[in-house]
Amino acid sequence: MRRRLYFMLPDAKSAKKIERELLLAKIDDPHIHFLARDGVNLGRLHVANLLQRSDLLHGIGMGFVAGGATGVLAGFLLRYHPEIGAIVGLGGALVLGLFFAMVGAWISGMIAISIPNTALRRFQPAIDRGEILLMVDVPVRRVNEIRRLIESHHPEVQSKGVDAHIPAFP
Repeated sequence: MRRRLYFMLPDAKSAKKIERELLLAKIDDPHIHFLARDGVNLGRLHVANLLQRSDLLHGIGMGFVAGGATGVLAGFLLRYHPEIGAIVGLGGALVLGLFFAMVGAWISGMIAISIPNTALRRFQPAIDRGEILLMVDVPVRRVNEIRRLIESHHPEVQSKGVDAHIPAFP
């Protein structure tokens, strides 16, 4: 199980130094993510991916639930239609629910991909000023060690907290 640590860095030079230190501390590159405003050159740093920058996963989940509920409701309403009701049946209502759930997830995902991650909203003013957000995913037992490592070597860095839960795959 991992926790996500957040730090605000003043510039790309600090980000590169911290990345090297984290790699030497045996934190793998896929667990180190940087986010900066458009136009900031991060070079070869591991930039936050689409799942970390947007509300895609949340949007897909919401669309799946809303679409599924709408489809099941529509299926049950069709059951009471005099001509179609005998054809639809209970199985038809469930199939309609699954179809609507998939369509809802797709449509909602397409919308959510353009929405910035709401969990990162609190960092946006600093990012807009040119600072760089570092997100590092570390094992629970190493949270304090990694925080101390960064804070002791880089007084210019601001620690911004720890997420209690991070998604398993992004």
